[in-house]
Amino acid sequence: MATFDLVVRGKLVLENEVASGEIGVKNGKVETVSRERGTLTGARELDFGASYVFPGFIDAHVHCFSNPQEGFIATSAAAAAGGVTTFFDMPYDLPHPVNHLEQFKRKVAQLEQEAMVDICLWGTIAKTGGTDQIIPLAEAGAVAFKMSTFETDAYRFPRIPDSEILKAMELIQSTGLVAAFHSENDEIIADLIAEYKKANKVYPRAHMETRPPVTETSAVLKLMEFAYWTGVKLHIVHVSHPRTIDLIKLFRNLGVHVTCETCYPYLLLDVRALDEFGPKAKNNPPLRNPEEVRGLWEHLHAGHIDMITSDHAPWGAEHKDIGKENIFLAASGLPGVEIIGPLMFDSTVAKGRLTPVQFARLMSQNPAEVFQIPGKGKIAVGYDADFAVINPEEKWTLDETKFRSRSKMSPFHGKQVQGKVVHTIVRGTTVFDGQEITVTPGFGHFVPGAAVKKSASGRM
Repeated sequence: MATFDLVVRGKLVLENEVASGEIGVKNGKVETVSRERGTLTGARELDFGASYVFPGFIDAHVHCFSNPQEGFIATSAAAAAGGVTTFFDMPYDLPHPVNHLEQFKRKVAQLEQEAMVDICLWGTIAKTGGTDQIIPLAEAGAVAFKMSTFETDAYRFPRIPDSEILKAMELIQSTGLVAAFHSENDEIIADLIAEYKKANKVYPRAHMETRPPVTETSAVLKLMEFAYWTGVKLHIVHVSHPRTIDLIKLFRNLGVHVTCETCYPYLLLDVRALDEFGPKAKNNPPLRNPEEVRGLWEHLHAGHIDMITSDHAPWGAEHKDIGKENIFLAASGLPGVEIIGPLMFDSTVAKGRLTPVQFARLMSQNPAEVFQIPGKGKIAVGYDADFAVINPEEKWTLDETKFRSRSKMSPFHGKQVQGKVVHTIVRGTTVFDGQEITVTPGFGHFVPGAAVKKSASGRM
């Protein structure tokens, strides 16, 4: 009888089935998967009974440093408590975005000192003249490149001109990595906001009214046509409207390699949350009408959405409360890396809307495959022993004051949730025991992107 470093028992959510079995782990990797219990022994054994053992969740859209008070320590602790074993940190850091090699190297060094789960890093480019950094960033391990057609900040989060987007796409295509975009039409939005401000229409719902669906769909259309001509792998982040998915399906049929994500707020909230919570529910793109949310769910059930992400944006009260009388003054974004797993489980598996296997594909397998992260996203031999354990029967109340993130504001505060993360394991080590974070900063690893291997083999 084989002896392992760790044996994990429970309802294993495998690639194509749920099996009551056990996993043998050695040196941080899955060495065997048994579809029965009691056949494996380990130096450490964890029996989770009827709880689901999912592959560790992968959140491809997290902002650790848009609010520099957050950082890797708080975010990775929040991730561990939410069953997120790997996340991708966005490049729009304050004070300096990750748009050149030296900044990227500094961030990797900080990550290795502070992370408590595994982390991939996005790269980006400057507004103009920055495409020469794409190959160096890819070779240094950027997981993908994020750009925007909307200008949040001319330096930190700029709108990239079309000519630069085309240059960037051609270079990114040569690396084999993904070009991802925040897709909103800057000109239309800026004009509408100016009109609304002039008319003193600054109530919460004005945030949605100044970002109508056409501002998303028109931006996505342009990017997919650019991807058609450059051959790049395109990813559309935080899709908020079902018509965007209709257009993505059309361009997929035309041969464009385009994937997409939506975020948990677009599935679980609608514009009425802006009326009720004001700045707490403000994010970009905005929350949509109830019938449009239903359309997103239809696409999710049909398999047209590749993954669900949090777009974790950890703003404090000082960034949100200033918009109570004028919604345009408030920062955009919600915290989410700690709550996306249980909230989505509650709204899907617990209610019979998705199977555990479908849930695992959206939350783990698809992000790993879209962004080409080997050894992550599945419970399979040779893969990292990354697991998120959810007790499907446990009911609890979400409390924003207990978030490990520095952001303590959520429109989901007080929500009753069925399904609780009771254990999180990264590379065979418990990082969250259901109550406390059990590792120290520096346990987490930097996970380099796929272009590093290409570079090493001389193919890039």
